[in-house]
Amino acid sequence: MKIAQHDVNERVFIIAELSANHNQDFGLAKRGIEVAKEAGCDAVKLQTYRADSLTLDIKNDNFKAGDIWSDEYLYDLYSRAAMAYEWHEPLKRYADELGITLFSSPFDFEGVDLLESIDVPAYKIASFEITDIPLIRYVASKKKPIIISCGVADISDIELAILTCKEVGNSDIALLKCTSAYPAKDSEMNLKTLLDMRERFSLTVGLSDHSLGIEAVISAVSLGARIVEKHFLPEESMQSPDSLFSLKPDELAKMVSSIRRVEKMLGDISYGGDKTYARSLFTCKAIKKGEPFTPENIKSVRPNLGLHPKYYDELLKKTADRDYVVGEALSEKIL
Repeated sequence: MKIAQHDVNERVFIIAELSANHNQDFGLAKRGIEVAKEAGCDAVKLQTYRADSLTLDIKNDNFKAGDIWSDEYLYDLYSRAAMAYEWHEPLKRYADELGITLFSSPFDFEGVDLLESIDVPAYKIASFEITDIPLIRYVASKKKPIIISCGVADISDIELAILTCKEVGNSDIALLKCTSAYPAKDSEMNLKTLLDMRERFSLTVGLSDHSLGIEAVISAVSLGARIVEKHFLPEESMQSPDSLFSLKPDELAKMVSSIRRVEKMLGDISYGGDKTYARSLFTCKAIKKGEPFTPENIKSVRPNLGLHPKYYDELLKKTADRDYVVGEALSEKIL
């Protein structure tokens, strides 16, 4: 999969998720793009919705939010978390100027149309939208890379989402393991699912992370995640609807540098190395020509300048072909 200039198979694609961490302040949203760029992220992602895109303005228990927002109604939460539609174009332009990719998660057809109008290079389907088949079909029809979070999805949900994309001619799909809890507990992360997702669906896989800290993201990369997404704060001390499970700017930068180190450490499949200081067979006492080689006059030591130690037993059956001084590397000529 390639998103803008980023080939996710060559280098892990790191997404900084701004989410609601703009507090409906345009300057703060711009600062978020700067922070993502400064941290070394490949992309910054927005969420494109109005409260009406997601729920109804009804005040009863059916429409209460959960997790850390359990004292709010869904409509009110989304109203204060939504990003103004008129911000999208200038933010996209600003991201282009800074040289960082910007795209978004749309939550209705209107949002998709807005994002098409500013030519985003990819789309993200949020976890709770994986069952919104008409939305997935519409997004996939734009023939751009589509990243699907699978936080609440069972296998049949994922299969249907993939089929829906392919039915409109879009096979450029990545799946993100996600635990849709805010914040997600360590015991709920189940990162091994990444391995199964990759094998089961034969698609690019990654992680959308709502846990605390950066350990889950680093672990996911070591398990083969090619895309990672993490919520972040434009300012260290700010409070927002998502601040509890979002990284501070310095933590975001640490996450990126850690991912890049892990990538180097993963490297390629490789065996062997410099054998300069491996063991080999040397004389440890002076030996006269015709004397037998014995455990008292030969020894396996460093460095690797003499016979392989596998010849030790064979050498004990031989006699010296010449005089040897202490510390001579034994050679194949003796065998």
